[in-house]
Amino acid sequence: MKQRPAADLSGLPSFGLGPRSPTWWGTLGFMALEGMGFALAAGAYLYLATLWPNWRLSVPEPNHWPGTIVTLLLIVSLVPNHLLNRYAKQCAIGPVRIGMVVMSLLGSAPLIVRWFEFPALNIYWDTNAYGSMLWVLLGLHTIHLITDVGDTIVLTVLMFTRHAYSGRRFGDVGDNVFYWDFVVLTWIPIYLLIYWVPRLG
Repeated sequence: MKQRPAADLSGLPSFGLGPRSPTWWGTLGFMALEGMGFALAAGAYLYLATLWPNWRLSVPEPNHWPGTIVTLLLIVSLVPNHLLNRYAKQCAIGPVRIGMVVMSLLGSAPLIVRWFEFPALNIYWDTNAYGSMLWVLLGLHTIHLITDVGDTIVLTVLMFTRHAYSGRRFGDVGDNVFYWDFVVLTWIPIYLLIYWVPRLG
């Protein structure tokens, strides 16, 4: 049987960015699962809040300053994060390397403040239901911060090796940018739940 090529695909790129990459869709699915976890935790918090007229259960208000500093750091980090995404789309190795170092530092900064944020809740996780929910919400987001910062640092190291010249690494950078946006955006409602919903009664 005689065979002949149906199409010449040699001119197609060897990697894709954004929705053209399978890992982007994997990241999206991962975020959907994790987002549901956040939603369930927030729903449990609000459900318990409806059972007690004084939801803080007579414990001191959490000190909102560490959480506010974390919020500001995360919002500020969105600017270099999206600049990094632009450079990744251009496959500009120099700016991407600088951007990855910057994002590693900006990702680590909220974790340092977060170390002081847990004591600032003014309650332990096993004191009562209110304390348990605060620690669950803050703990969930902390795990996501650690996960993404770890991934960012590993990817930063890779961008300074021979692996950086593989085009798919720029796709990995784009996925990392995508996930960091998720980490920042999910923190906003958690911040409001922990620090401002009880104050509003």
